[in-house]
Parts: sequence; C-alpha cells; structure tokens
Amino acid sequence: MNSFTTIPKIIAIVQARVGSTRLPGKVLRPLSGKPMLWHVFNRLSHSKLIHKTVIATTTLPEDNQIELFCKENRILFYRGSSDDVLNRYFECAKKFRTEIIVRITADCPLIDPEIVDKMIKAFLKLNELRIFDYLSNTIHRTFPRGLDIEIFSFRTLLKVNRQAAKEYEREHVTPFIYEHPQMFKIKNFVSEKDYSFHRWTVDTEEDFKLVEEIYKALYNQKKIFLLEDILKLFKNRPELININQQVPQKKLGE
Repeated sequence: MNSFTTIPKIIAIVQARVGSTRLPGKVLRPLSGKPMLWHVFNRLSHSKLIHKTVIATTTLPEDNQIELFCKENRILFYRGSSDDVLNRYFECAKKFRTEIIVRITADCPLIDPEIVDKMIKAFLKLNELRIFDYLSNTIHRTFPRGLDIEIFSFRTLLKVNRQAAKEYEREHVTPFIYEHPQMFKIKNFVSEKDYSFHRWTVDTEEDFKLVEEIYKALYNQKKIFLLEDILKLFKNRPELININQQVPQKKLGE
C-alpha cells in the first residue's frame, strides 16, 4: 500500500547545538523568560500537521545542556555527530520512524506554524501525485530569513545520506538535494509578496536584539504571533529593521 494514501508520520527535526561561531550559547539564551530553543519547539507544537518535534543535537559534552533542557521540558531528542549533521538527521529520522521530515534550525525563534502547515499540505499533495521530492521556501527567498522551512521524505533523506560526499553537503543536510535538480524533483514555496529583505534569524547580538524587541512587543499579547503580526509591528515601528540590517548572512562552511 502506498504510505501516502493515509496521512504519513510527519516529524519536525530541529538541529541545535550550544556551540556557535558568531553567538555561542544562543539556543539556550533567555527570550521572554524561556530559552530560545523552547520558543522554537513551542511554536512548532502549534502546527496542526506535525506529529512530533525532535531536537537533534550533538554528542559533544557541551551539548549535555541541550539534553538536560529536553529532559526537563519533556521534549524528544537525539544526539549524533557534530560534523556530519546529515547523518545526525538521518539517524534521528530513522529512530523515530518518520516518513516526512520538516527541517527547522534552532536559530529561528519566529518560525510560523501556519506557514509550516501550508507547506506540509502542499508537499503532501505533490507527493500524492509523485511529482516532487523536496519543498523549500529558501531556494528563491520571498519569506523573511528566519522562517526557513524545508520538507522532504525519508526516502529522499536516505538517498542523500548514501550519496552526499562533500564536507559542506554533510554539514548542511540539504545542499546535495537542491544542487542536483537532475536527481530530485524540487519545488520552491513562495509568499504572495516579497519579504526576503527582512532578517529574523539569530546569528549575532544584533539579530538577538531584534528578536527580543519583537517578543517584547508581541509575546505578552499573543503567545503565538505570526508573520502578519510581525509585519504589522514593523509597519508601526519601521526603525526596527535598522537593528540588524547591516549583518551579513553567514555562508555555507562558515
């Protein structure tokens, strides 16, 4: 029986580590009274289509903190290679017997569960037709950086884990997919308007300061605020964009 005739097991895998070249310890840094990683998990828990969210961290001693955080908050976790993130993803997905993986990174505390669900619905529809292997909103960006979502099947992840050989392909999980369009059926998910000039990811102090300001303005009124709420805030407070406007985006391998 085709596993896609019923709703497949969909797991969000959030890669997280304490070490960071530009902002060490950022994933556990307090944000509105909770660690930033807690907010990522909490926002994903409001997805109506994700079955489970798992934190995939490393076996490095410094990431014992993340294991402790997960245990204290009853969050599923997996520990694997610090360098071969692709294999960490694969082993995590295999352990939890996932059919569809939603890839999220821990530096995205503004991840939008409604956009996640829209993309999952689109992916499931495409897979019923068997015409796509990978759906992303990052190939041609129209969403703010920090609302990054990639969706692919375990079957695709298995193929990638077997064939990806370059160091950056192993470190960044998905480059082997979108750099080999002849091997994979790829689709980009776009928003109605181009908001790609917004930077809502957290790599630097400036990034964190911006996210802090957004949480201060919105979190007490609405715990799960969405893209539209943040855009409205920027419309009322256009100076916010200046906080991290000059931050260069980290390149693959950095």
